[in-house]
Amino acid sequence: MQLSRSLLEAARVSASLHHLERIPTRNRLLIVSNHRSLLDAPLLMSAISRPVRFVCHYYMSQVPLLQQAVALMGAFPLEADQRTQSSFFQQSARFLQANEVVGVFPEGADPMVKVKPPQQLSPFHRGFAHLALRVPVDGLAILPVAIASREEKQGRLAPLALFRRFDPSEALFQRDGWHSAILYRHVDVFFGHPLLIDEGWKSRYCGSSGAALARELTHACWSQIAEMLAQ
Repeated sequence: MQLSRSLLEAARVSASLHHLERIPTRNRLLIVSNHRSLLDAPLLMSAISRPVRFVCHYYMSQVPLLQQAVALMGAFPLEADQRTQSSFFQQSARFLQANEVVGVFPEGADPMVKVKPPQQLSPFHRGFAHLALRVPVDGLAILPVAIASREEKQGRLAPLALFRRFDPSEALFQRDGWHSAILYRHVDVFFGHPLLIDEGWKSRYCGSSGAALARELTHACWSQIAEMLAQ
């Protein structure tokens, strides 16, 4: 928490928070947010005033300096092979069972490499939805959050060729150019309506209907965030 606040202060980020009353206080919590800056994780931790165990891309645990930052922020990386994410489910379940907050950026690395307008939302990966529906905890709430950049500066972090050395499996790094570094100046953080994963949801997550239910849950979160960004 102290590192998050110090980073935002050093970067001179001004944030306006909206609908704080929607943050669940008695539920185990899974935060789902859009993603375009390395400041998103500290921004969200500072906004809810709680440490968050953010899932990060594999390459961030391999690149010097980023590796240390990830460890200090308490984040945990995905596996190199994104087709098998057993450690993601196992670690997330362990944190949620311990009543720690878990945070996911389901757009993946795409908006970090291919810079888009602040209001444009990329498609979501559905791993977080499968996690929410299968994790063995009661009272889990998914909280959609929209980070709407009002003013920012776009810099360059490092050449993509450097990241390719540490993670050659990532398709986004198989081209020329630079990894972007978006520095917020002023952002609006909108908290959406939490989605409670009760027995009604979990009882439907079985057999061939499981994939369809995960798509439904993913779309429900994506739609809320897209609507808040449009504001």
